[in-house]
Amino acid sequence: MAFLDEAFDVNSLPQSDNNFDPLPAGWYTTKIAGAEIKATKNGTGQYISVRYDIIGPSHQGRVVFGNINIKNANPKAEEIGRQQLGEIMRAIGLTRVTDTDQLIGGNVQIKLSVKQDETYGDKNEIKGFKAVTGGAMPTASVPQEFAQQAQSAPAASAPPWATKR
Repeated sequence: MAFLDEAFDVNSLPQSDNNFDPLPAGWYTTKIAGAEIKATKNGTGQYISVRYDIIGPSHQGRVVFGNINIKNANPKAEEIGRQQLGEIMRAIGLTRVTDTDQLIGGNVQIKLSVKQDETYGDKNEIKGFKAVTGGAMPTASVPQEFAQQAQSAPAASAPPWATKR
């Protein structure tokens, strides 16, 4: 048993306004707030578990989770997952990803549907991704000063810190 330093009265405690009902189907602007690699239940594959924080146009503050298969015994599941990863990368302007942390902070629109589930209750499923602007893939630009430095820098076999002046 552990005694509390004070007595708590249920009538004086705040009530949560958390709503875990599925969001209505449609497009939502999100910020990727988390991404990590996890093993599939059977241990033979991997997926990226992604947390999307809704930032608009409605339901700001709500969170949606999605999984992207990157290694799977089912070739079709893996293909779909890799297509989804490609859509996310294009939407947030990445041309190459080697770490899930590179996805974090990216803004992407997600298309949600509502899946009916008698056992666990209705839930949202992510059905599509697109750039927040709705346009073509953003291009990664190198600031002008760095581009000029790279062009004028001599090719060296030794690293810059080993160069004698």
